[in-house]
Amino acid sequence: MLIVDDEVNVAFTLQMVFESEGYKVTVAHSCAQALKKLTDSQNFDVVMTDLNMEKEDIGLDVARAAQRLKPKPVIVVCTGYASVSNLGSALDLRVDYVATKPADLPELLGALRRLMALRANARSTSSR
Repeated sequence: MLIVDDEVNVAFTLQMVFESEGYKVTVAHSCAQALKKLTDSQNFDVVMTDLNMEKEDIGLDVARAAQRLKPKPVIVVCTGYASVSNLGSALDLRVDYVATKPADLPELLGALRRLMALRANARSTSSR
């Protein structure tokens, strides 16, 4: 799992939560760091990115890069500053889930479990 958030405390909290649930977590604190990690041949089953970091809506660049990965990870966009425009852009990219900050962690964990199960099922079905 790659967590991308420029707020160090938010990224650290999410890292602790997801690691306690058994996820292997890598953290990036900027779009540039995230893009480097996504191109370093690391496989991520989930990419969770903040929407607004060093620039407004730059998290969409992370989502676009994650879309190109094979196998495609579950892509989650988190934002504390949702607008019709940026949420529409995220949905146009076909991200898997959009969470607003502060995130409801039990809801987010449940959504990730369901999305990862669906993705695993789709992969096993397509490999038959």
